[in-house]
Amino acid sequence: MDFQRYTKEFKTNLVIAYPIMLGQLGHILVALVDNLMVGRLGAAQLAAVSLGNSLVFIALSLGIGFSFAITPLVAEADGADDIEKGRLHFHHGVIMCAVNGVLLFLVLLLAKPILYYLDQPDEVVALAIPYMEVVAFSMIPLMIFQAFKQFADGLSQTRYAMYATLVANVINVIFNYFLIYGIWVFPRLEVEGAAWGTLISRFFMLGLLVFMLSRKRVFKPYFQVSNTSHIQWSEFRELFRLGFPTALQMLFEVGIFTAAIFLSGILGTNAQAANQIALNLASMTFMIAVGLGVTATIRVGNQKGKKDYPNLRRIAISIFLLVFIIEAVFAVGFIVLKDVLPAFYVENSEVILIASQLLIVAALFQLSDGIQVTILGALRGLQDVNIPTGICFIAYWMIGFPVSWFFGKEDQMGAQGIWVGLLAGLTASAMMLYFRFNYLSKKLIRSTSYSSVTTH
Repeated sequence: MDFQRYTKEFKTNLVIAYPIMLGQLGHILVALVDNLMVGRLGAAQLAAVSLGNSLVFIALSLGIGFSFAITPLVAEADGADDIEKGRLHFHHGVIMCAVNGVLLFLVLLLAKPILYYLDQPDEVVALAIPYMEVVAFSMIPLMIFQAFKQFADGLSQTRYAMYATLVANVINVIFNYFLIYGIWVFPRLEVEGAAWGTLISRFFMLGLLVFMLSRKRVFKPYFQVSNTSHIQWSEFRELFRLGFPTALQMLFEVGIFTAAIFLSGILGTNAQAANQIALNLASMTFMIAVGLGVTATIRVGNQKGKKDYPNLRRIAISIFLLVFIIEAVFAVGFIVLKDVLPAFYVENSEVILIASQLLIVAALFQLSDGIQVTILGALRGLQDVNIPTGICFIAYWMIGFPVSWFFGKEDQMGAQGIWVGLLAGLTASAMMLYFRFNYLSKKLIRSTSYSSVTTH
């Protein structure tokens, strides 16, 4: 294999991906800041944030999944130099995401009683409910933000969402500090204070992104309202065709990680707190892969618009190779620092010990997790979403979850067994998704070659 064919794309991949990576890390840093600040209050408070976010993350995965439909459609229109089509995708995408935000907020409010039936410690549930109520409302500004972000990503303008997210993180830290601990004139709200910090920062993040995009020349044609910009149900159907399966993909993956939270809760508060620490650290490295996954969607979508399928395949494989290298570095880091990193979160020695064991497994699935999310991104760029959704379900829920359930029992491997199931599911997903991409990309190249031969 001539690796230079692929490595020469690394620079372009990273130029597009690094703002997405930092922006995604910004979202995770909101949870990290909540965990670090709330963790100082005790293991029960940390477990409450974990439990409250478990249902929020499920809702979040659905909303973000729908918003991901905007990027490949805008990228394809951009590749074909069709501004009018890109504008229609953008306008309808904003409406769809706003409606989704309101619906997710209402669903989360109605879902609160579920927490009482998940066999979790009573003290943890009592702290999680008010936290979840406030964070649920932040779904509205966050979903609208996602619409603008995915639109800008589709045009390969990825840095503006990064700026908004990083500034919002500063806002979150400030209000967390005041509201969790009751500093200055602010009340001491503890766990609920972290939720209010998140809500305030997300409204700020949305306002800042809209302000920046509306003032840039590259976006101005898309902000205009033309005679053809009225509501078209065909546009919503197209967004739904891509968005619903993508939302299910994210739901299946987030669902199995949420199941890991519940399974660890059955083992006790310390196991649940350790799971939250390991999950938070793994999520930060996963955001690097998510950035490259979105890059795959953008670049594959562009090549699809140009109908340049040989380069489409080459560029996609260059992204797969790049994420493998990056995640391998993180895997080594997790193993080397497995006893050090958990100590930043809590001082409980049992929690630190359990978390260090989980990081060994997390190190191993970094590779599978990174590859599967970038291949999903490439398939999304091809607008192939239905079969990958089935693959995700089989990998996570027919392979991964049964392993987690069996080995995650106290008389088996405990918390570490839960994560062995996650490893099994992610590895199965990566393998099956690669077979799918390999088949589709070669099929497109063959069809182009056949067309050119018959034409001449």
